[in-house]
Amino acid sequence: MEKYQEIERSIIKKYRKEIWSKFIKAIQDYQLIEENDKIMVCISGGKDSFLMAKCIQELKRHGKINFQAHFVVMDPGYNDFNRNLIIENAKILNVPIEIFKTDIYDVVAKIDSKTSCYLCARMRRGHLYNRAMELGCNKIALGHHFDDVIETTLLSMFYGAEIKTMMPKLPSDNFPGLELIRPMYLIKEEAICSWRDFNKITFINCACRFTEKYCATNDTSTSKRKEIKEMIKNLRKINKEIDHNIFKSLDNINLNCVLGVKKDGQYQSFLDNYKK
Repeated sequence: MEKYQEIERSIIKKYRKEIWSKFIKAIQDYQLIEENDKIMVCISGGKDSFLMAKCIQELKRHGKINFQAHFVVMDPGYNDFNRNLIIENAKILNVPIEIFKTDIYDVVAKIDSKTSCYLCARMRRGHLYNRAMELGCNKIALGHHFDDVIETTLLSMFYGAEIKTMMPKLPSDNFPGLELIRPMYLIKEEAICSWRDFNKITFINCACRFTEKYCATNDTSTSKRKEIKEMIKNLRKINKEIDHNIFKSLDNINLNCVLGVKKDGQYQSFLDNYKK
């Protein structure tokens, strides 16, 4: 049996409960992949996106849905080591990647450090949407997982003063007919790490040249997201269901007991419909 076949088998067999079943549940519950979809599967080179690619391959091979998938790597300016590692892992995993080059890192390097991450994210998203349109795709798949969802929720509450989360799918405002989907939505990072270690694969972690440059000199590597991740880890020691409860609360909002809601930019206070 080839290495990639062993890896595929581990997804379906050993990690059926933690990975495969939750991947299928997200696909079905949120209607993420449908008949005749043409999906651009975005691979950053990390564990999450490569596992997503393998799950989508398995769904295409064994599922009942007829769809197309393009496995795309956007190179924002990786160094040779990271780029070669991505190519080598694609071969090991038997994922037919398509790489396209951009100058994002070169552009961001010239920008004030306070806005660089925001600009980088916007440029990445723009390049990905444009590439999807060029390929004739109607959906873009990203590898965000369960932990990303609850961390984003708490980040919004603690630092953005609003309750919102990372959605399982989202229509594009600027590219009509294009939709962003997150098939890994219900899969915990712990399971992804276990799958990676079981198969003895080394993926790139943070390949951002900007982060490497400034974190090494200023010792600011602890981001707000890392703080939230550590906080949730500590809360699990008190309540092992804490992450599940955070997630479930987003699907169980009692509008009778909130001060206000915002829809399409319009705010409505509980007083607007208050009855004595």
